Amino acid sequence: MAEAHVRKSYNSITKSPEDKRQYRGLELTNGLKVLLISDPDTDSSSAALDVHIGHMSDPDDLPGLAHFCEHMLFLGTEKYPTENEYNKFLNEHGGSSNAYTSSEHTNYYFDVAPDHLSGALERFAQFFICPLFTASATEREVNAVHSENDKNLQNDTWRLHQLERSTADLSHAFSKFGTGNRTTLLDDPKSRGQDPREELLKFHRQFYSSNIMALSVLGKETLDELTDLVLPLFTQTENRNVTIPEWHQHPFGPDQVKMKANVVPVKDIRSLNVTWPIPDLTPHYKANPGHYISHLIGHEGTGSLLSELKNRGWVNTLVGGPKAGAKGFMFFIVNVDLSEEGIDHVDDIIVLIFQYLNLLRNTGPLKWVFDECRDLGAMSFRFKDKEKPRSFTCSSASLLHEYPLEEVLCGGYLMEEFSPKLITDLLADLTPETIRVAVVGQKFKGQTNLTERWYGTEYSMEKIPEVTLQQWRNAGLNGNLTLPEKNEFIPTNFELVAREAPCIMPHIISDSPMTRLWYLQDQTFLMPKNCLSLQLTSPLAYQDPLSTNLIYLFVALFKDALNEYAYYAEIAGLHYSLSSTIYGLSLSMGGYSHKQAILLQRILDKMTTFQVDQQRFNILKEKYVRGLKNFKAEQPHQHAIYYTTLLLSEQLWTKEELLEATNEMTCKKLQSFIPMVLEKISLEFFIHGNVTRQGALELARIVEDTLCSRTEARPLLPSQLRRFREVQLPDGCSYAYHAHNEVHKNSALEVYYQCNVQESRANILLELFCQLIAEPCFDILRTQEQLGYIVFIGVRRSNGVQGMRVIVQSDRRPEYVESRIEAFLLKMQSHVADMSPAVFENHVKALCIKRLEKPKKIMSQHKNYWSEIVCQQYNFDRDEVEVAELKKLTKDDVYNFYQEMIAHDAPKRHKLSVHVVSKVESEDCFDQSDVVPPAKAEVIEDVNVFKRELGLFPLPKPFMTIREALSKL
Repeated sequence: MAEAHVRKSYNSITKSPEDKRQYRGLELTNGLKVLLISDPDTDSSSAALDVHIGHMSDPDDLPGLAHFCEHMLFLGTEKYPTENEYNKFLNEHGGSSNAYTSSEHTNYYFDVAPDHLSGALERFAQFFICPLFTASATEREVNAVHSENDKNLQNDTWRLHQLERSTADLSHAFSKFGTGNRTTLLDDPKSRGQDPREELLKFHRQFYSSNIMALSVLGKETLDELTDLVLPLFTQTENRNVTIPEWHQHPFGPDQVKMKANVVPVKDIRSLNVTWPIPDLTPHYKANPGHYISHLIGHEGTGSLLSELKNRGWVNTLVGGPKAGAKGFMFFIVNVDLSEEGIDHVDDIIVLIFQYLNLLRNTGPLKWVFDECRDLGAMSFRFKDKEKPRSFTCSSASLLHEYPLEEVLCGGYLMEEFSPKLITDLLADLTPETIRVAVVGQKFKGQTNLTERWYGTEYSMEKIPEVTLQQWRNAGLNGNLTLPEKNEFIPTNFELVAREAPCIMPHIISDSPMTRLWYLQDQTFLMPKNCLSLQLTSPLAYQDPLSTNLIYLFVALFKDALNEYAYYAEIAGLHYSLSSTIYGLSLSMGGYSHKQAILLQRILDKMTTFQVDQQRFNILKEKYVRGLKNFKAEQPHQHAIYYTTLLLSEQLWTKEELLEATNEMTCKKLQSFIPMVLEKISLEFFIHGNVTRQGALELARIVEDTLCSRTEARPLLPSQLRRFREVQLPDGCSYAYHAHNEVHKNSALEVYYQCNVQESRANILLELFCQLIAEPCFDILRTQEQLGYIVFIGVRRSNGVQGMRVIVQSDRRPEYVESRIEAFLLKMQSHVADMSPAVFENHVKALCIKRLEKPKKIMSQHKNYWSEIVCQQYNFDRDEVEVAELKKLTKDDVYNFYQEMIAHDAPKRHKLSVHVVSKVESEDCFDQSDVVPPAKAEVIEDVNVFKRELGLFPLPKPFMTIREALSKL
């Protein structure tokens, strides 16, 4: 019976040698492509379906319809008419879902507990068979799309993305506005006599055809069992014989090239974006000429284009390479950020770009460069980390449209064909004759004459003068630009080190007044990879705003100075990260273990002999100042999160304090500050992976010996190793803090219900309560009441203290939204009280599954362990410990928690509301006459006075003491 629905089966799908999953490809008789993935050990099942239709297929008079259709498919089908049935099922069975709409794809995906894949697939399949598109849901959900668009209106990435489309050939589908809003999807259609619901149905009937769909399903079942699950459901999707759209005419035709735009951004950013139209390179994935050229033009080593631009003080970063368009066309881009001086040298920068392209043309395609790219790709594929089921199915469903089924896993990695002609042909397309230039900067404010329709971006556009084009044509060569050297960081030893006595948790193998070393040899992933994390503690790092600024700038300058060397390691799969924290410096390294010690030694050599370059100091300081100022343009909900953190942290310098202190920053002060930071320190390591105990000790010795010999570093006193604590809100309190956002027209709020110090039972009880009410929260506040696109409820943890937070970004006033949050929480009393034992048990199992999901990558596991070390709780078996507590909890425990901590009259309710009110005028189309003011709150006028009058929580009691850890030495 099954064979009757299968046109072709593929059982020889190329996979990584380390990949233990089993694969089967199917092409069904209705044209649907299927990738089945059997993983008996999976702790989460997943599926994704990709429809090869996106917003470029929107009707011309209904911008955003494909995106609106994506939203609507979640809200009921003929077989499961209840709007939240799908998400409710997933929530009760340890799952989640999402979707996205792009230019030519609409992708839906979910994950769920392995035992419930069948039920989830049953509900999921109905999206593509019999969606309801009810009139009431249509009217409401358009508000969610509108809110999503509002969120992006002052986002420079979205604005520049749409400006590129709006300045393309307006007869081309690329020029469309893909998100949609209330005007395009509701008001305008109604004014023309169109029924939005009928348009949705028509769009779904026209394009949701099985022959342009691709499905990826991952489960614990065998391949045969997965086949039996999928076929009865997805053979019901109708084949309407839709042809996948192709656009052989490029959206940048003769009238759109040789053009330059000057663009005014929202934030104080400066960038130069250079674009060329190129053919679709996807059919040439085995030769991948785009990757060959991007590998060279985007290189960051000595002699690179970026190196020369930085030496001249014009740019800090560069990205270059092919950019996806749609089936039939692509783009090639070179984008750089610009310094204050660089924005006045745009034409000169483009001369350098053409000089580098001329170098590539003169040199011709080099086999050794291709071989290096090929080998790096093959190495990445061979040792590819296991992906989370949800991200894996989501990406693979989309890739089924791009590669043959047998090559869907390897197509993006393996370069097998060296084709000099394809490389030279692509280089031949990158000329002044087809160039487009966009210069972004606030210096153009008041100098533009055009406004983009959908986002209101101010810009001007003009033809590039012939004299400038001629200058670029005659760019010639530049002796400072050279090809990269062969990469000596590419590992050649992939052997696993000698196995030691198995130990399943990190343990201390060295402890001294200055240095503590935690170690764990990997026994799980068995890859030739190693992770190192180091916290270098210095009390100077956060002693005042000036010190905080100086250590931040040191990190920026350090990474900038080491970049040409470290870039070779990065592209060879060995990366490092250095960041400043409130406690000092944090260094992490990860990737192939073979040459890690070489990079570590170079990092320490550079750190201990660092000399500040005046030019780079000026450029990066100016960039840092702009970053602080740009905070005002962040999303309102991000402001709400920031102010909540500010109010509850024992110590946090404000953006204003940091900005004021930048006036004191000088090159001389930074140069004298660095050795002071390194003079008295504490080092705490965690080394984990393909490394022996002796190897870990050697890596730690490199750091300690280099610091001690070069800086005469001495250990801190135990009393200097303090941890910041959290402000403790009093029982029965209700505080409110009000701030403004002057950029976005949406407002936002975070309502925080502080609970208690972290401890196993308290932790999991709070998580279980959030698990029980998360889906109703989304359904009621977002889907039914349409308060906004961003609606979140969950656990907030900071400095060892936890509580429940609700975050909403909305075009309604925060007072109204807060009243609806309180009304929702009031409903949750009966929701919990009336919950059946079976449903409660489902939620307990769902949370168990989420908490017990194993990390898929060694770096993920490493970060989990490292967080325990950094927060000094040392509960390395946290998930198992807290799940054991979870299994003891009853519904009465959760109800009593609600009554004690969350209910309106709860004796231990600790409420803090942060309102971020938009000062941008906007039309308020909602009736808010039914606002029920929340219980009167004490308004916080002065943050410092507020914190001075309250106590601090104690830090959590460690799960294991250092003495206990040392006893295992």
